[in-house]
Amino acid sequence: MLFNGEPVRKWDIGTFIDEDGTGYLITHEGNIYQLSEDYMSVVGEIATDLAPGGESPAMFRNKENYFILFSNKTSWERNDNYYLTAPTIHGPWTNKGLFCPKGTLTYNSQCSFVYLLQTDKGKVPMYMGDRWSFPKQASSATQVWLPISVSGSDIEIKQYWESWDWQNVLPKTDDLKKEPLKLRSNQPGDATTVEFDGSQVIINGDTGPHGGYAQFTLTNNEEKVIQKTSIDFYSLIESTGQRYISPKLPLGHYELRIEVLGEHPVWYNKTGQIRYGSDGYFVSLSNYEVRES
Repeated sequence: MLFNGEPVRKWDIGTFIDEDGTGYLITHEGNIYQLSEDYMSVVGEIATDLAPGGESPAMFRNKENYFILFSNKTSWERNDNYYLTAPTIHGPWTNKGLFCPKGTLTYNSQCSFVYLLQTDKGKVPMYMGDRWSFPKQASSATQVWLPISVSGSDIEIKQYWESWDWQNVLPKTDDLKKEPLKLRSNQPGDATTVEFDGSQVIINGDTGPHGGYAQFTLTNNEEKVIQKTSIDFYSLIESTGQRYISPKLPLGHYELRIEVLGEHPVWYNKTGQIRYGSDGYFVSLSNYEVRES
């Protein structure tokens, strides 16, 4: 991607298409580039260094206001993300601060994109955030998707909803019976098994700074493995809730085995001197729910 004959070398990039079809490339530190009509090259630089130290940009428009979200640079650790707003994409841009409650670390996530979700209430901007899980990014990283409330030039996500009705933009709860499932261990090989009759199982538990990885193995009544995946029980800020939701299955008899792996998310900054991640291997489960139809 060239601009004035030079490549745009930025490690975190995002895109935004305005209501008139104009496309933009946005980068860490807060650079905004206007793209050509075919979106294949850069034709102009709209803004530079809007957010020094910011990365993982995500932009959207709501009526006459533009918003751009950024994460702070804390390696793969989560942090309190923030946003800027402007009446036009050319500015002036104003830093408005956090859009999630302080100390939640953006509900243990990092902004990645804002999708305009078509609901029964019209278009609602939906926050899409990454929950990185180094070194098991491919198997254990997950997402947080939540509706953003907009009031003029202010935005916020007041609460974390584990489940929500996207058409009505309201939190959603299941009236499923919770069965106890007690496991809190950091010993590799410790395991528990859930046998259930139904079409789906939900496992609830806790994450925290001492958490590690667990391996979830789902089999049917013929002992065929349907799913085998690792689940991350680490978060810098403690969290209680859904840790695993199985695929929707044909009604039948199934077994889910959950095993402590004795591995945990750990990583370092680019200098190799600052350590991030878990200081333990704990897997902590509290209960499970079964959907029977």
